[in-house]
This record gives sequence, C-alpha cells and structure tokens, in this order.
Amino acid sequence: MPLLKNHLLQIEIKSIGAELKAITSVKNNNEFMWQADPKIWGSHAPNLFPVIGSMKDDSYIYNDKTYKMTKHGFVRHNDKLIIKSHSDSEITFILTSNDQLYEMYPFLFQFEISYQLKDNIITVNHSVENIDSKTLFFSLGGHPAFACPLFKDEDYTDYYLEFEKQENSKSYLLNMENGLVTGKTKSVIVEGNKIQLHEDLFNEDALIFKDLKSRQVTLKHRDKGLVLSVRFEDFPYLGIWAKPSANYICIEPWLGIADIETTNQQIENKEGIISLASGSVFNASYSIEIDKRHLV
Repeated sequence: MPLLKNHLLQIEIKSIGAELKAITSVKNNNEFMWQADPKIWGSHAPNLFPVIGSMKDDSYIYNDKTYKMTKHGFVRHNDKLIIKSHSDSEITFILTSNDQLYEMYPFLFQFEISYQLKDNIITVNHSVENIDSKTLFFSLGGHPAFACPLFKDEDYTDYYLEFEKQENSKSYLLNMENGLVTGKTKSVIVEGNKIQLHEDLFNEDALIFKDLKSRQVTLKHRDKGLVLSVRFEDFPYLGIWAKPSANYICIEPWLGIADIETTNQQIENKEGIISLASGSVFNASYSIEIDKRHLV
C-alpha cells in the first residue's frame, strides 16, 4: 500500500479510489483516521467525483439523454487509478476517461489527486482537465473520517467542532428516504462557532452548509484542546457526518452538493456544478493539520 512518511507522520493511501487510509504518528503510533469498521461504515476517506451525494433517481440528463450515476460518483471504488508519481513526500494518482466510464459520464477528462506530506500537514490536491471538445460538468470533494474519540478513556461528547469565524449558517436537511436536499434547515452551531458532538447529532443524516464564512474547522477536546484542523479555502460547501453513535467524525470539503428535491436533473443546472471549458484545467485543494502535541 502506498505511503508517505516524514519525522512526524506516516500516511497510507489505498490504491482503490486513491483513498487516504491512515494518518499515524511516527513517534507514539496515535492513529487519527477512522479505521473503517465494515459493520458500521466501511470507508476511510472516499474521493468524490464527478458528483457529490445522491442524484434524483440515481440519474441525470445531458443533451436529452438520461445517464445513471451512483452516489458520490465513480472514483471512490475505482481500481483503475494509476500512480503517476511517488516520492517520500508526495504521491499522485490519475484516472482518465474510458469506454466504461463514458457510458455513465459522456465526457473526456483526466482526474488527478495527489497527497503531499509536509511536517504535520497533509495537503490533498485535485486537478481536473477537460480533454473533450465540449464543456465538462462536474463536482468534486473529500470525505475524510477522523477517529473520535481519539483515546480510549474519552467519550464522543468530550469533543466539538470549532469554526474559525462566528457563523450564523444553518444546516440544510436531507430527505432521509432519497438523500436529496430539501428546503428545510436547522440550527446546529452554538456560541456562534461551535458544534457539540453527541450521539444524536446525525439522526437526520449529514449536516450540510452552503454559506459559511469560515474556511477552517477544528476538532477539539473540551479539556485537551485542539486535535486537528481541516482547511478548505477552495470549497464553498461543507458536509459534516457520521453514522449515529459511531466513533468517528467526517469533515467533508465539497464543490457541489446532492441534488435538491425540485431538480430538473439537467446536469448543467445542478447546484454547485462546475463547468470547465474544453482544454482547461481546474485545481482545488484542502489540507489536514494534526496538532503537534499529539505527535510526541
């Protein structure tokens, strides 16, 4: 399994889906990633492309033709990604459109994802190149799941998420039956910048934010302080999720969201969709910073 390593951290990446599997302290072996218990949720950090979340009837329309598309797209379980380059500090995977993918996604593209390890920071870089003669429509995002609680003597409720700025954003609710975004919202941020973790927080599925001012969210323990931060400068949407009562927390930078219930299913009209001109390249990155106090 491909890995990167320096004096502080070792990270492992699965070849299937180029999925981040582990972020481990070199000195004390602390593990910061959820270890994908299949009885609860069998993933670590899926990469989402070319859609985020569910589509109405698992399909979309392009040029008057209907195409099927599974939730979160086709990268996360894909075994066709190849390693383009690999050093001690960086690895890049690439997926190019092929006949099988073209049947569900009629665009010619080149998708790259790279992981860069520098000191105590992992940067996840995405690149999408339109190698077609027509406009490319896509979304992309991350789905990293972090171990929470981190240590055995802790409870889930010992932890909270803290935004870098005061927020008044509300979470957009999903229809629990079809996974589509409704017009309903709920307030989950307290004290202007915190979300307290508890076992019932995700009883209505993921928290979805469209209009955050913050571009960083931090996982903190009420007594021990900062554990890790996710910075998402290039991502206007953010998802936060876990299975109810599970011992992890997903912090998900998104470019796009699931279909809204009133969608006409035209992919070019999908909320958050990116349109990329022929011959153009799109880049977006987010980073994960592990607090050094947990690495000694």
